[in-house]
Amino acid sequence: MLEEFKKFALRGNVVDLAVGVIIGGAFGKIVSSLVNDIIMPLLGLILGRIDLTSLKIVLRPATLTNAELALRYGQFLQNALDFLVISFSIFMVLRVVNKMHKKEEEKPEPPAPPAPSKEEQLLTEIRDLLKQN
Repeated sequence: MLEEFKKFALRGNVVDLAVGVIIGGAFGKIVSSLVNDIIMPLLGLILGRIDLTSLKIVLRPATLTNAELALRYGQFLQNALDFLVISFSIFMVLRVVNKMHKKEEEKPEPPAPPAPSKEEQLLTEIRDLLKQN
């Protein structure tokens, strides 16, 4: 069973998938930082110096015994923007990869050499017969 697992784990597709997941996780962190630390503060500045992540609708205020109950739509907006940036980035990467594959596929194959004419065939047969004798 250990050998079978080793063959499975070291197969190309599994290793490629693992590398993709690791790179995707790191890419997600970079995009989250871009959205949280650069885009959202600039957007908040443009919209009147507000922190968009703090936007909320309080449904029930906090009391001594209960925590505040609120709809945090600002955090939702930030997560939605995060998703849009990640999806657009992945779209652009896949678009470049697809164009590269199309260019490889579009390379014309060299044309097959033309078939020899009847004269060339006869001359080849004569030459082969002379070599045999």
